[in-house]
Amino acid sequence: MSRCLVTGAAGFIGSHLCGALLELGHDVVGLDAFIPYYPRPIKEANLHGLLQHGRFQFLEADLRTDELAEAVSDCEVIFHLAAMAGLIKSWSELELYSSCNILGTQRLLEAARYEGTPHFIQISTSSAYGREATGPETSPLEPCSPYGITKLAAEQLCLAYQNNFGVPVTILRYFSVYGPRQRPDMGYNILIRCLMENKPFIKFGDGEQTRSNTYVSDCVNATLLAFQNRDAALGEIFNVGGGEIVSLNTAIGMLEDLMGKRAIIEMRDPRPGDQKHTAANIEKITTRLGYNPRTPVLEGLQAQVTWQKESVRNGHG
Repeated sequence: MSRCLVTGAAGFIGSHLCGALLELGHDVVGLDAFIPYYPRPIKEANLHGLLQHGRFQFLEADLRTDELAEAVSDCEVIFHLAAMAGLIKSWSELELYSSCNILGTQRLLEAARYEGTPHFIQISTSSAYGREATGPETSPLEPCSPYGITKLAAEQLCLAYQNNFGVPVTILRYFSVYGPRQRPDMGYNILIRCLMENKPFIKFGDGEQTRSNTYVSDCVNATLLAFQNRDAALGEIFNVGGGEIVSLNTAIGMLEDLMGKRAIIEMRDPRPGDQKHTAANIEKITTRLGYNPRTPVLEGLQAQVTWQKESVRNGHG
């Protein structure tokens, strides 16, 4: 079994990935800086079950400033999920996004280079493509938000370290991940809360924007496949999507039916940097790594609703 480092371990996807690695018998080092993008108690709740596990070690550290040798030492793989996420805040806090997403990645790559880490899996985003993200991995990269620009820069750093220093890199571009533990700033989480609390949901644009929804367990499975099929994944970029395309209006209708309530909608103009359409072309990861997303959107939304209701009952909502 391997020793694995997961950055962003207290976050939405990172905490799920840590759990999956532990279930497979690996030793996991989880690293997180608790940058206050959303309340720390939510992230601490994500860690609760992991901290009870004997093969899990947690390090509170900032990739931008702290010594990383302890975290990286003897690791067979680094899963680099830590990042400042979200499009809108990146317009006003570019320095924070740049330092977290670019400088933090560069310092981690330096540590991996020094330690000779066998595999560096960089988690990227469909936002690297820009307003439309519907083609294969070779599509033009035209990010339309500072967030997307910093994540694309991080990709390019990874490729530069691979080409110049031999750091073994795989890049995964996630598409619209949802499910239990979804960040409180993300659309489905906000909509579910609005329905629960009978509060207005702000809909930006006409609601016909589409997303290639990826349930979190499918996303984690794709990430594990990149690790488990190292030889096929090294040096490659893969889209990670859920295989089902849903408009915002359709998702609103689904959640209304699941929760037995009608949403109170307030209309707003589209936000700068918002993507219009995403439809993950997953042919490459399906063919080369055997990825097969299994969770229909309706089933995944039901699981997220159940989790959010439980979180409110437990005081974490």
